[in-house]
Amino acid sequence: MNTRNKLRTLVVSSVWVAIAGAGLHAQLANAHGYTSNPPSRAYACQSGLNSGCGPAMYEPQSVGEGPKGFPQRGPADGKIASGELTSFALLDEQTAGRWHLTPIRDRQVAFDWYYAVGHKTTKWEYFITKPDWNPNVALSREAFELTPFCEVDGQGKPARGEGQPMTGPALEKHQCTLPADRTGHHVILGLWTIDDTAAAFHDVMDVDIQAEGGPAPEWPQVGSIHPNRHLQVGDKVKARAFLGTSESPQYSVSIDIEHAEEAKKDNWSLKLAKRINETQNLVQAGRIGSEGNIKPMPGINNIYAKPETEITSYQLEIEGAPVDDSYLHLHGLKPDYTLADGKTILDFTVMTNRQLQLTTRLFDAANQQVGFVEQDVDATTSPVAVPVESTAGEHLLKVVGVNQSGRVLLQEERTVQLKAAGSEGYDFEFPQSIASYKAGTRVLQPKTGDVFECKPFPYEGWCKTYSESATQYEPGVGSHWQDAWIKR
Repeated sequence: MNTRNKLRTLVVSSVWVAIAGAGLHAQLANAHGYTSNPPSRAYACQSGLNSGCGPAMYEPQSVGEGPKGFPQRGPADGKIASGELTSFALLDEQTAGRWHLTPIRDRQVAFDWYYAVGHKTTKWEYFITKPDWNPNVALSREAFELTPFCEVDGQGKPARGEGQPMTGPALEKHQCTLPADRTGHHVILGLWTIDDTAAAFHDVMDVDIQAEGGPAPEWPQVGSIHPNRHLQVGDKVKARAFLGTSESPQYSVSIDIEHAEEAKKDNWSLKLAKRINETQNLVQAGRIGSEGNIKPMPGINNIYAKPETEITSYQLEIEGAPVDDSYLHLHGLKPDYTLADGKTILDFTVMTNRQLQLTTRLFDAANQQVGFVEQDVDATTSPVAVPVESTAGEHLLKVVGVNQSGRVLLQEERTVQLKAAGSEGYDFEFPQSIASYKAGTRVLQPKTGDVFECKPFPYEGWCKTYSESATQYEPGVGSHWQDAWIKR
């Protein structure tokens, strides 16, 4: 595969060209691939480098697919990172500290891909943001150089090569050279154009170019402060410096969260970065400015250290303030609910003293989920209604509440019965209290949803005959159940 840097003159229409039609939309619904190094924004989500990504963290191979033909076509301005796909809209958020920046220390970059389906390929192209781009404005064509700094001819062949499996890492990397005038924070748009469909994949990579005049090698990056959640007053955050496998107290720095504003994730990251810079001479935290200076900022901050420190990495440690007064109570839950055409609504209320994201699930006797609802609840009493589709029998209700910081996890479990509409009453659910069964005892068989009555003397003794190894008299199921039971 030949790689070449190409300069071309492009006539770019100022009018957004939309591709309409259900046919193209259907083509864009499959999973295909992503840049693995530098990682795409979505792949960095899956790798834990980014947070708050939504579904993108589970399927980075599906992100960014849109009509081919960038810059004349393709995703609309402001939606380039998501490919204008609603499921991945969270990736379109754009601020200077929102996303993890991958350090680039050499202008010779080997772009690597992973293919879920390595389609026949027209070409790969790589675009980069302009020297004066604004990282706090939504990504648009205005932010990018509209001539790719690198292009690779796919020759219409499968992405992984003729005769190779369609799935797996690329067998050849794309050797490209970054423009000489780009340093610091930039976004690279990797474009994979499919040969035999109307689609292309638009993968954005967030990078920190440290080559030639950046902080490396004088200030190589050794870690980052990635604030992936809010904290609360009383928490402690420590940036732990490591020399190989041993922690260095000398270069480790910690802060206390003293008020509510500091507990916000962007703010505690800023406070920790400032504290590192105030207490250390050979370690600095922040993001690289246009003049190569390292300045603490809200959001993600990188950590840099002089080589003489011998620091190899930093790890964040969060010591949470104890939370011991949280509660979650269920009220108004009935012992049984009646099915109509196999469906019902489980209705009850929850009482809590926290703002929670509440997830409610109902499982049948085979541990299959048959009901689900998710909702936000305030520190009060809130109604819950769970749509259910199942069969009669015993079910397990599981209610889980998690607060915004992820600190509080409250969970409750209850057993409920689902009854078939019009079924007669029963005394027990088989085999509950089996030792007490006698002539006339009625039981619900949860495996079938039917009610059975124990026969009178001399057969009533067989109603109690049941174990894992002796199931012949199990009502409605055993080989000789009719000797002991009458179906009602």
